[in-house]
Amino acid sequence: MQNATATSNHQHSRALVAVLGWYAILGCAIFGASILVADFIVPDHDWISDTISDLGAGRYEFIVDVGLYSFSAALISIALLGAHVHFGGTRWSIGTVGFALLALIVFLVGARNEYGDRDSEGVVIHIYLVYALGLLMAALPWLMSHGAAVVSQTTGSLLKIISGLWAVSAPVFFFLPTSIDGIYERYLGLLACAVVILLARLFIRHGHRAPGGGETHRPDLVSPAKHSAEATR
Repeated sequence: MQNATATSNHQHSRALVAVLGWYAILGCAIFGASILVADFIVPDHDWISDTISDLGAGRYEFIVDVGLYSFSAALISIALLGAHVHFGGTRWSIGTVGFALLALIVFLVGARNEYGDRDSEGVVIHIYLVYALGLLMAALPWLMSHGAAVVSQTTGSLLKIISGLWAVSAPVFFFLPTSIDGIYERYLGLLACAVVILLARLFIRHGHRAPGGGETHRPDLVSPAKHSAEATR
């Protein structure tokens, strides 16, 4: 009976990982599609010079809002996966909480509707949300990279590269001429989606490879010396 129960739990765990992982990828796809649709529907919009925030204001704001909420849910999926399939170390734990916080920030960006319209009434927090988003996106791939490398060295390395690219690229956005900041913001959006997709694929592949169909990888079962080094870096 215990073996049957354990097998059932493993199957449910594997299914949960697959559903959350594939939704995280789908959420990124919906986000990207919403921007493309809005680019064509919003009148007098130039995707090179006009930012995503410009698309999120006005008559057709609901299109981009759907994308933002979908991406926010994708970030929640990554946070849940990070907690469910914990690859060990303090950095991984902080990164997991960070993804939940990032999801909240993205949701608030869409819900507050303060972008693109020079809003100045009441308490305007959009710029502070943008700063927080920028800092988290620089830190989270790096925080997750060490745990990810326990399963896939390639994924761990790519997360570090994206973290470095974001840290160097994101501040440049605030100094760009308005004639090209739209396309540059889309490049940053691609980097953000790349992080989510990389982690989602890592979880999905790990779920498929997990022994018994659903057991998660236990970093403490890796050689103690290796795990200690990974956790304390």
